[in-house]
Amino acid sequence: MSAEPAASEIFAPGMLSGRSVLITGGGTGLGRATALELARCGASVTIAGRRGDVLAQAAEAIATQTGAVLGAAVGDIRERDGARRLVGEVLERAGRLDVLVNNAGGQFFSPAELIAAKGWRAVWRLNVEGMLNMAEAAFELALGPAAAGTVINVTLSPHHGMPGMAHSGAARATVEALTRELAQRWAASGVAVAAVAVGIFDTEVMVKYPASVRAGMSGSVPLQRMGTVAEHAWLVALLASPLGAAFSGSTVTLDGARDNWFGSWPPPGLLDDSGEIPVEARRAPGAATAPAHDAAPAPSPSAAEQARR
Repeated sequence: MSAEPAASEIFAPGMLSGRSVLITGGGTGLGRATALELARCGASVTIAGRRGDVLAQAAEAIATQTGAVLGAAVGDIRERDGARRLVGEVLERAGRLDVLVNNAGGQFFSPAELIAAKGWRAVWRLNVEGMLNMAEAAFELALGPAAAGTVINVTLSPHHGMPGMAHSGAARATVEALTRELAQRWAASGVAVAAVAVGIFDTEVMVKYPASVRAGMSGSVPLQRMGTVAEHAWLVALLASPLGAAFSGSTVTLDGARDNWFGSWPPPGLLDDSGEIPVEARRAPGAATAPAHDAAPAPSPSAAEQARR
């Protein structure tokens, strides 16, 4: 199998040269694909997450494909101090931060009525508080003082309801509202804030969902296929480019027109053989697991057990 080209397939060489980028949840899935594309565009990329081994493997693979040397920063975005440490590491490594990609996020699959308060809280802390911690740390330590920069928040589509993931739908809607608020608040400092609402993408993390859900994924998209990780990475690269400032305050949806689709309830493919909405199987305590969404940690087993009761 031939190696991937070092240059971007669609953007001009060096489009992001001289720009420093931090990508949370950058070790797998969409985050890793974004890191690869931005490195191809010439950016100095640092990927962040909670698992150092995963980050190291991703950085090494991208370096092999592009020749770029990536930074890897381990930290917990759910804590303000953790977010500030991640931004500090980028400043120490690259001397500046121009673009923050808030890619980390996660959820577990469950009917809304079975999600306990602890489960809701776990999803909220990661998707909302983690995003806000990172955005504010980046602004206070790097973007605001430099009077320039971009924050890109990755959220989810569709916006008209997410069966089996109501907690995530609510959290992502909050992130999009905060995107508009922060774009207005930081405009005078020359900082742009935009969001990307992603639909169903063909990544390794999809294997965590029940088989009946996976089987119906492509059929629920008018385009009749899942998105590719390269398509997502291209959009993030565009927003990280000088054109990105024009999208400040906007949420750009990339989902094969799934956001425009309304069908019968429950959606085809959602129910399992028993006719019930399936509950995601959770890992046993201490067992290794893949992240819930693009290198973000899944809620703890105790939260999942709570959700089943």
